[in-house]
Amino acid sequence: MVTTSSPPTPNRLLAEQALSRTAGAPLLGGNHVELLIDAEAHYAAWLAAIRGARERVLLENYIIRDDEVGQAFCAALVERAREGVFVAVIVDWMGCLGQSGKSFWKPLRDAGGQVRVFNPPQFGHSLGWMSRDHRKQLVVDGVLGFLSGVCISAKWLGDASRKMQPWRDTGVALRGPAVAELEAAFADSWHAAGEPLPVFASIPREEAGDVALRVIATQPATAGMYRLDQLIASMARRSLWLTDAYFVGVAPYVQALSAAARDGVDVRLLVPGTSDIPIVASMSRSGYRPLLKAGIRVFEWNGSMLHAKTAVADGQWARVGSSNLNLASWLNNREIDVAIEDAGFAAQLAVQYEKDLQNATEIVLSPRRYRHGESVRSSEVHPPHRRHVGGSSSRAAAGALRIANTMGAALTERRMLADTETGTLASTSLLLALLALVAVLWPAVIGWPVATLAAWFAINTGIRAWQLRQRRLRRIRSVDESE
Repeated sequence: MVTTSSPPTPNRLLAEQALSRTAGAPLLGGNHVELLIDAEAHYAAWLAAIRGARERVLLENYIIRDDEVGQAFCAALVERAREGVFVAVIVDWMGCLGQSGKSFWKPLRDAGGQVRVFNPPQFGHSLGWMSRDHRKQLVVDGVLGFLSGVCISAKWLGDASRKMQPWRDTGVALRGPAVAELEAAFADSWHAAGEPLPVFASIPREEAGDVALRVIATQPATAGMYRLDQLIASMARRSLWLTDAYFVGVAPYVQALSAAARDGVDVRLLVPGTSDIPIVASMSRSGYRPLLKAGIRVFEWNGSMLHAKTAVADGQWARVGSSNLNLASWLNNREIDVAIEDAGFAAQLAVQYEKDLQNATEIVLSPRRYRHGESVRSSEVHPPHRRHVGGSSSRAAAGALRIANTMGAALTERRMLADTETGTLASTSLLLALLALVAVLWPAVIGWPVATLAAWFAINTGIRAWQLRQRRLRRIRSVDESE
């Protein structure tokens, strides 16, 4: 993870090979990178780039909302499309559900722009709708690119009248050879949602700076970002500072972070104190204890919402993008990130991280306290007067996560159960016994939901089989006609 101007050493070459293979992305030199902090800076840069477009605008974002911010972007895109600029937009079906619809995009389509909705529910794909396009990127004229965690919504700007601060988010602006990789990633998403993009005139990959980076455009089941996050946790020697909006630690990654911390690496994790998805926040909190016991420092942001997804390691390597540290981002979604190997940029991100910690509260393990003969848990210390997040749904989610972890350990015997998990095992045993009793006495209560699910999967599997057969027959006919 060290960038030098001297000839690369064998260790450096080995590390570069490991990083490239793990991420599935080559190291590209000659780039200029600008750090963008929070939505106001993002929107100003994005809109300026769109309004200055001469050939094409490619916009891919998880959420574009029909509000003053979304309307400003739509107006800018419409103006460019009317001037003959090729405008293509991809939005995610689930991300934009209830946020923007056909009427919002009608002016752009009427002006000649194209809009595609990624992966709406459809027959023949029983669970296909679960895969989302979570990318946030913009490419203009093939020479200027942006990627970020910022969606297009006034929510990111906060609300001064209600004393709601802007959301804390991070992104980058790119020039240089990396922009072609962003455009290729957009083209892949566009093709996944319909016909391919037209072939644009090739632009020479001219150098715009001296920053080396990797563009990691992950797709469902590829896990390139997951492997890279694991590898960086293993390679970090001095520090690894993480910021994540929806951290849900899976065992292998938590073990990698814990091993680094026990080896003397300064591992820090900054997460939201209040979240727009309370269930995920509760899941994050349920996993604090093993992190803290391993020596990892955990901080909760005190502002309205921390939505950034960044990492900086050893003052030399940095990551910025749309990927969260959870299985949905690692294995299920389309995401896009840059892994930057440059001491100057890493230093900028480290300075911002330290600035963010000034508005955060550290979570620590506290000793057990005893009162009136009873043990009182105080494993985490939270800031005073913090608005409670989540209610009963969050507690249920945290309880479900604890049950899953405990039952997984009990069934697989891959780790030693703690004596504090006795209650969880007993409760789960009672719940399973009650479920068995209901199945015996009132089988319809169990049978109808199972039958409904079976019918749904049968219909979709049958449609999928018919579609595949039709595709095979068309291919056979085309071969026969060509002969």
